[in-house]
Amino acid sequence: MRQKTEMELFLLAFGALFSIMNPLGTVPVFVGLTQDNTIQERSKIAFWTAFNILIILFLSFFAGKYIMSFFGISLTSLKIAGGLIITSSGFALLTGKFSEHKGMKKTKVKEDIATRSEVSLTPLAIPMLAGPGTISMLITYNQVYTDYMQIVVICSAIVFTTIVIYSILKGSHFIVKFLGASGINALSRIIGFIVIAIGVEYILSSLIDIVIRTFF
Repeated sequence: MRQKTEMELFLLAFGALFSIMNPLGTVPVFVGLTQDNTIQERSKIAFWTAFNILIILFLSFFAGKYIMSFFGISLTSLKIAGGLIITSSGFALLTGKFSEHKGMKKTKVKEDIATRSEVSLTPLAIPMLAGPGTISMLITYNQVYTDYMQIVVICSAIVFTTIVIYSILKGSHFIVKFLGASGINALSRIIGFIVIAIGVEYILSSLIDIVIRTFF
């Protein structure tokens, strides 16, 4: 099997992270949570949300393997579990129930608006953006891509993804006005297809590994 180039790996990692995290789908929630804030306050919340995501993703990538080792979880089991989570996220995007899938129903959003003074960590960073699917994917990447340059490329993709998320959240109110709810929903459903494909790929590759180890 041909080894991926640095650019191919970067695009793969960024595309997977962006699709699974789906920051466009989080835009309406961000707008709802920050509608009473000033522009400067929204920028600050967007920055700290992206910063919290960056920390969570790096911890998942570098420390996840130790958690796997502690609980005796194999890479194949993790890929299947992660694939199922990612696939279910994709179906949630397709059916327009991504917020409910992430545990953020409208009633909970209203409660957050009324009770939270800081929403950058929860619910925005966790669970809306850096959810179980993203975390399991990064743990898998750490096990699969072990070369020094591959690790650098993955880290670069993580940093670039958080920068893109910051830009999207910072301009979320403009995005809502420009695209409207129907435009955001349409993009989310398109991304849903990609997310489902990523999840299915994880599951299939794991099943193929099991078959090869069992019969060959």
